[in-house]
Order: sequence, then structure tokens, then C-alpha cells
Amino acid sequence: MTSRLIYPSVLIALACLAGCSNNNDTHAKDKPGTSATSAYQAMARGRIDIEGGLLRLAMPRDGVVAEVKAHEGDQVHKGQLLARLDTQPAQLALDTALAEQKQLQVQATLLESRIKAAQQRAQRLANAAAAGASDGQTADDAKQAAMQLQGELESTRATTAMAAQKVASARYELAQRSLIAPIDGVVVNRNIQPGASASVNTPVFTLLPDVPRIVRAELNESFVGVVHEGMEAEVLDDSGSAAHPLHARVLRIGAVFGPSTLEEDPMVRSTTRSVECVLVFDQPPPLSMRIGQRVLVRFPGANGTPATVRSS
Repeated sequence: MTSRLIYPSVLIALACLAGCSNNNDTHAKDKPGTSATSAYQAMARGRIDIEGGLLRLAMPRDGVVAEVKAHEGDQVHKGQLLARLDTQPAQLALDTALAEQKQLQVQATLLESRIKAAQQRAQRLANAAAAGASDGQTADDAKQAAMQLQGELESTRATTAMAAQKVASARYELAQRSLIAPIDGVVVNRNIQPGASASVNTPVFTLLPDVPRIVRAELNESFVGVVHEGMEAEVLDDSGSAAHPLHARVLRIGAVFGPSTLEEDPMVRSTTRSVECVLVFDQPPPLSMRIGQRVLVRFPGANGTPATVRSS
């Protein structure tokens, strides 16, 4: 009678233990850093990023902001004006340099005319002296005067070249009062207003370049020997959404170990080491995958799961 009561209890306990074991196995598949399973050789946490990261743009020169041409959320193109400082001081410097250059060019033109006349006079006097109609000293003086004018012209031309350099420098400084978009992208942050002072040390725009998105995953040191370049992977939204996994492949694996930055548990973060693993998508991810979004990366094993629906 006693054994009949104990036997069902043992069966219930064994069933509970089996259920707990299955739950733990399922949980282990969803956590990076656990042993690889038959479906996945490795797993890692990661985040959506772009090569080089976001661009933080500062004004090329200090000054007072005169106008702002771009706003948050705007799509901008390479070469487009984003903002401009007060250009009056730089414009005055350019106007002065242009005036000096023009003056020197006029002086050079006048000297060329005087040299031509002096050379003609020296030639006539030389011919007259050869014919005995004039003394040789007068011809020599005329020749010397023409040579002096030629020397003045060469000096003026050199000064004119220096003036041209000043004009180019003034034009460059005027251009440095404008902030130009270096690449196509979207303005994600603007920290500038007309009338405010801008500094070369303070970013005024943050730009998201129009370049392909990548995944920067933190590969646990125990998986470094398993994952290799070109290996296929699945990328899932780490927020728990039911979106289909995105297909990607390993572009490169870092050569330096470091602490994990995506691990939430401080104890695990302080004791584990990981290496950066960069992955590229087979197809562009949807716009819902934003920069900085956390994802889970799964590397299918030899008997991995079948291919899922690819996201367009």
C-alpha cells in the first residue's frame, strides 16, 4: 500500500525535472556565451551600426552664425550648404587682396609699354652711334635704362604672383565660413542657431551617412575558433519582436580582446572577454532597424535550422 503511494509521486517529480531541463536548454540557446548547440555553433550580442559611425560636424572657423540651411530630419547631399558664419570680415580681406592684385597688374602693363619704348630708343641710338651720328655713351645709357625697366617689370611680376596667392588664401578663408555636407546623409541632430557663436571644437550637426548598415557583434572568446570570415549568420531584433531573422555574413573578426559593452550583467561583463565581429547584410535591412539598435546574432551549425524568409 505504501509503495503504491510513492510510485506516482516519483513519476511526477521526474516529469518536473525533465520540464525544467528542457526549459534550461531552450534558455541557453537564447543567451550568447553558452555552449553551442546542434542548431547554432555560436551566438553573440550586437548592435546596428555603420562603418565609421555617425559624422559630427563642426564649423571650420570660429564665428557668429549668420544662417542655417539644414534641419533635423533633412536629407542632405554632398556639397550642400548646411550653415554659414558671418562672412563680412573674410569678404573685406578678399576685396583688399583683389584690389592689390589689380593694382600690380596695371603696373606691370605700364612697365611693359615703357620697356618696349625704351628698347626701341636704345636700338635707334645704337644704330646712330654705329653710323657716327651719335656718341656711344648716349646709346649705352639708353640700353641701361631699358634693362632697369626690365628689372622693375620682373619684380612687379613676382609681387603680382604673391598677390595672387593672397587672393587664393582670402578666397579659401571665405569658403571656410561655410559648412558643407561632406557626404549624402540625414541630419539627426542640430545644435546651432543664427546669431549664436560657433567654435571649431563644438559639433553643430550630427549626420547619418547614406552607407550600408552593418552589425558590430561581441563574440565571446569561447567562440573565436568557431566563427570565421564569410560565415553566414542570422540577425534578430533583441527587443523580442516577432520579425523574421535577417541574413548576414561575417566581414571581419577583430584581433584584440576587450570587455563586453553590451552585457547587462556587471558580474558577467567584468569576467568575460570578447572580440568585435563585423557582419554585413545580404540585403538592405528595413528602416525599422535603427543605428544603435541591439540585435542577437546566431551562427547556424552543421545541422542548423533551415533558411528562414529573407527580409527585403
